[in-house]
Amino acid sequence: MMKTARALFASLLVLSAGALISGCQSDPDIDITKLGLENDPPDVLYTQGLANMKAGNMAEAARKFDAIDRENPFSEWARKALVMSTFVKYRQGRLDDALASGNRYMAQYPKSKDAPYVQYLIGLTYSKQIVDVTQDQRAAAKTVEAMQAVIDNYPDSEYVDDAQAKIRFARDQMAGKEMQVGRYYMERKEYLAAISRFRTVVEKYPNTNQIEEALARLVEAYYAMGIVEEAQTAAAVLGHNYPDSQWYADSFKLLKSGGTEPRENPGSWIAAAGKKLLLGT
Repeated sequence: MMKTARALFASLLVLSAGALISGCQSDPDIDITKLGLENDPPDVLYTQGLANMKAGNMAEAARKFDAIDRENPFSEWARKALVMSTFVKYRQGRLDDALASGNRYMAQYPKSKDAPYVQYLIGLTYSKQIVDVTQDQRAAAKTVEAMQAVIDNYPDSEYVDDAQAKIRFARDQMAGKEMQVGRYYMERKEYLAAISRFRTVVEKYPNTNQIEEALARLVEAYYAMGIVEEAQTAAAVLGHNYPDSQWYADSFKLLKSGGTEPRENPGSWIAAAGKKLLLGT
């Protein structure tokens, strides 16, 4: 009888525990995965978050920082946690979440001491999404925008140099996309469409690694259309700026084959763009 009673009591304990868990799971206001977090003070949660980061447990670190932000909104601990949450989500590859928390931080704390770092993190997050030039370069454009904000709004921050480097890379990608489309049109002898793309590179992305080819392609396209004066001008601008370039050598050879040579027309849009190129703008 005593043994049966003890067994019954044990069964009731199991049933009671099961009922408690079941009740928590069925209650939409209770998340059992977060029970206990709300009871810890924010400084403790913050320390735990840092410890988890150091141990490489980024998921748990994010959970700690998010708990601070959720349970202590607009506090100093919440501000600090939002910084770390943005970083952790970036490291996890949760890029959309990192952008969401980073942009929320900048909306709430644009003048804070950590604002330059968070703005830089936003730029890094966009930069991480840049794809090869055969694909859409929206992330590259966003990278330029975010990193330019670092330079413009926080010019004395330690992140400016890398922000400039990321901008250069992103602009190279954007110019590369224009070149890729321009070559596509050239292959199909759609010269006006090709010229439009190469002109964008020359006027909008002059200080990128695509500029020499863009000028050379303009020589090809204009020459193929019989607009020799513009072809000569493009070759002249290419030669003035990159006299040792293979692209210039090829352009010079093309013009020579037709009995002409590089010669700049001062009234051409290419000449105007060339002046800016010489000035480095």
